[in-house]
Amino acid sequence: MRITYFNDIKNILFSNLTTKQTIFKNTFWLGVGTAVNKLLALALIIYAARILGAVEYGKFTFAVAFVSLLMIFSDLGLATIITREFSREKEKKEEFYSLISLKALLTFGSLILILLVSSFVVKEESIRRIVLIMASYLLINGLIGVFYCFFHARQKMEYEAGLEIMQVLLIFGFGIFVLFKFPSAEKLSYAYLFSSLFTFLSVLIFFQFKIFSLKIKWDFSVWKKFLTMSWPLALMGLFGVIYNYTDSVMLGYWNMLAETGWYNAAQKIATASWAPMGLIAASFYPALSKFSKKSEKKFQNAWNHELEIMIMFALPLIAGGIALAPKIIYCLYPPDFSPSILTFQILILTAGIIILYRPFYDAMIILNQQAKMFLITIVGAITNVILNLLLIPKYTLYGAAVATLITNFLILFIIGIFMKKFTFVRFPFLKTLSILLASAFASALMYFIVKQPFLYQINVFLLILFGAIIYFITILGIKKYILIYVQK
Repeated sequence: MRITYFNDIKNILFSNLTTKQTIFKNTFWLGVGTAVNKLLALALIIYAARILGAVEYGKFTFAVAFVSLLMIFSDLGLATIITREFSREKEKKEEFYSLISLKALLTFGSLILILLVSSFVVKEESIRRIVLIMASYLLINGLIGVFYCFFHARQKMEYEAGLEIMQVLLIFGFGIFVLFKFPSAEKLSYAYLFSSLFTFLSVLIFFQFKIFSLKIKWDFSVWKKFLTMSWPLALMGLFGVIYNYTDSVMLGYWNMLAETGWYNAAQKIATASWAPMGLIAASFYPALSKFSKKSEKKFQNAWNHELEIMIMFALPLIAGGIALAPKIIYCLYPPDFSPSILTFQILILTAGIIILYRPFYDAMIILNQQAKMFLITIVGAITNVILNLLLIPKYTLYGAAVATLITNFLILFIIGIFMKKFTFVRFPFLKTLSILLASAFASALMYFIVKQPFLYQINVFLLILFGAIIYFITILGIKKYILIYVQK
């Protein structure tokens, strides 16, 4: 009996048996990997902010933002296309060999570009060194990402989860040691670099012996094939990083290093809060890619389910984040990080909007509407740059947060119109309305309860847990009744 039970669990967590079981397995492993990754990474960043202070921490986050602006040239949209194409066809070893060589070439070229641009843009020598180190770290991670794309396509997220956990444990261990012994932004960046080098070697060894033997192949026809499909995503990614990182780069370039530190302190928590969105979307992506070629009905049903989950996640996140912002910031950071409170409240609203439009984004990409997404991203990037130029000089970090909020709200509006016009996917109005009403009511009740003075004094993590329990009990109790009422 025990052996049978053990084998059942093993099959559920390590085999691809049915569509639902595979989605569950992938969600489980991505959830485990993402939870460990985000929690330890966030813990390290919070500890770094507390030890280094706003200015030194601002240098570190400025360097990361600056490098991230130029990182797009190391990928050119290939990651999404590799996952999509390898999900549809099983045997593509020769193409994968060529994609490794292409990625390596792009990585080297991006490093040279970052070095050249930083020599003109970054004024302080110490920050230029941090830029070089973090560029090396992020570019190596990009090489690792090619193998993760293969795991995604084969719906073997358990491999990625194990390797990601190993890497974040290394970063956390090295990072804590460095901050304790040699507290500086530059030394902290070395902790990230060494961990990525060790992880990259581990991935190569694992792939060599577990998947298939590796080799480098220079097939220009394969390069042309994938770059032809990915160029809209590359351009979209270019403008995407502009509106994702322009705020931090502008703050740092205008020598608002303390404001950069406060802004990124809030942004890191807001970004970590939508981590479940990524694992949910990643779990649905391979199945949606498969259904896009086989059945419009199955695609629509799976997409509806993804949208429902995102709505039920986004609304309580917004309500809880706004309610608990002061407690969260003061719990995690020193008192001089108080400017991060309002910034976090604005950014948590932005996080909810991003969660809501993620299913629309996935559908557009899977259904080969990359060019349309490119147009949307251009509009978003231009809007964000203009708003940052107008708002940051006067409102500093709050202006940057508002610019991000307006940009993402505009994207949500446009992407909904484009999906209806250019794809077969239809917005399930009645079902979505029922979920929206149930989630909004449950979120409002949760907000009202956790804001009560006698509860607001307890530990913030217990309060988050208590709020989540209230939300799910409420929504489970009213969801089916609202659905029945709307359908009448």
